[in-house]
Amino acid sequence: MTSVCLVLGDQLSESLTSLKAFNKENDVVLLCEVQEEATYVKHHPKKIAFLFSAMRHFAEHLMQQGFTVRYVKFDDPDNSGSLAGEVRRAIAAIPANKVIVTEPGEYRLLHAFKSWPDTLGIAIDILPDTRFLCGIDKFKHWAKGKKQLRLEFFYREMRKQYSILMEDNGKPTGGKWNFDKENRKPPLKGMASPKRISHNQSAITLAVLKLVHERFHNHFGTLEPFHFAVTREQALQELHHFIDNLLPQFGDYQDAMVVGEPYLYHSLISSYLNAGLLLPLEICLLAEAAYRSGKAPLNATEGFIRQILGWREYVRGIYWLHMPDYAQLNFFDAKRPLPNFYWTADTRLFCLAETIRHTRDHAYSHHIQRLMVTGNFALLAGINITEICEWYLLVYADAYEWVELPNTLGMALFADGGIIASKPYAASGKYIHKMSNFCQYCQYDPMQTLGEKACPFNALYWDFLARHEDKLQTNQRLTFMYAHWHKQTPEQQAAIREQAAFTFQKMDTGNL
Repeated sequence: MTSVCLVLGDQLSESLTSLKAFNKENDVVLLCEVQEEATYVKHHPKKIAFLFSAMRHFAEHLMQQGFTVRYVKFDDPDNSGSLAGEVRRAIAAIPANKVIVTEPGEYRLLHAFKSWPDTLGIAIDILPDTRFLCGIDKFKHWAKGKKQLRLEFFYREMRKQYSILMEDNGKPTGGKWNFDKENRKPPLKGMASPKRISHNQSAITLAVLKLVHERFHNHFGTLEPFHFAVTREQALQELHHFIDNLLPQFGDYQDAMVVGEPYLYHSLISSYLNAGLLLPLEICLLAEAAYRSGKAPLNATEGFIRQILGWREYVRGIYWLHMPDYAQLNFFDAKRPLPNFYWTADTRLFCLAETIRHTRDHAYSHHIQRLMVTGNFALLAGINITEICEWYLLVYADAYEWVELPNTLGMALFADGGIIASKPYAASGKYIHKMSNFCQYCQYDPMQTLGEKACPFNALYWDFLARHEDKLQTNQRLTFMYAHWHKQTPEQQAAIREQAAFTFQKMDTGNL
């Protein structure tokens, strides 16, 4: 019996269950660059180039390890343009009577794979993805019977299970599970990102860059300069560079935002982790070792590990627990069209323009920029859920639906009504002023709510609370803010809401 082992572009790891089940004497690995996957949303050119180059390097590595590999390049003349089409061609050419695949990260692909026995007439084995530290069934078991699925309690269970930052007495290292209160320092004056490592571009990468420039030049984002790691060895270099040089300051300034600095002390490994070049447990163990050896403080180490061992596993669990219905949730009935400045960065709101420029140029912006700038504005303005979720999916190199959708729809937009977050992550311009130096470059004043120079975030924040008071007034975490709103006179409330309406008018006419 001969099997085709389909490896997806975000599964570039020898630890795949499908590769573990591989018979080197008979089976064939299939990797393919297809139009369907590159354009179901118009992915950032840097993301496409990163994945194509990483896939080609991974195929070479597999062949060196004795695997038989069938690799279909994007510009191969017989390329059918779809995964199903390439599987059909492969099983006919080999020939093969079974497909083996590790479960995909996106519901649409799992749905498609399950249809292949009928549409392609071939058996398919869909194996669990053990690269993740909490399997889908295990998360469902954890969630069963719980009224609220809060990250904090899931994270504690994961810490205990993997003995990460735990002491022999069963207590968390440092006596607390969470040091987040120590990780919210605003940027220092003159703060700049430390020097990052760069990688020599192989002939494979140069060929991919040429291809992407020719075929995807109409996608949002700049292709070059291109600094991505494209092999596991290079990704490990990135990881060690972060642990040795940036992790010590990561905790203090992980929420800080600085003009012209898209990275600061962030790791930049999410693209490599989500594509399979790095594995979550090895990252957590390396970070813990840095703390144990005195190279990094506990607040930084715990905060970093929580993002991987906690948040990353948690949002994947939420995704698979609630899909496909999750993608249709719209708690606030948000339907305002996505403003054009999300594509052009052409807005006088400096924080938005700067974050969108970072995104355009790097296929990256760090989590606070995503959550509290572009996401916060979309929440306050009631931007169409489908449009903003698609934007997030296509602009970031680390974005796949399993991680993007819960982060955007649930965390940033509260469109799931509180499945993920205990309250909407709404904020006025004062938050951005506190955590960045953006406001000093802006035409708007974060200290003003009314008037021509008032920061649009301020009136939009109060207008958001007023618009949705029927849904939010019982939220205990918003009691103080609603009390403050109700202390305003009717005339003051009307003036604020008129200011918000003026902001919407400017946004709709391209003058914000």
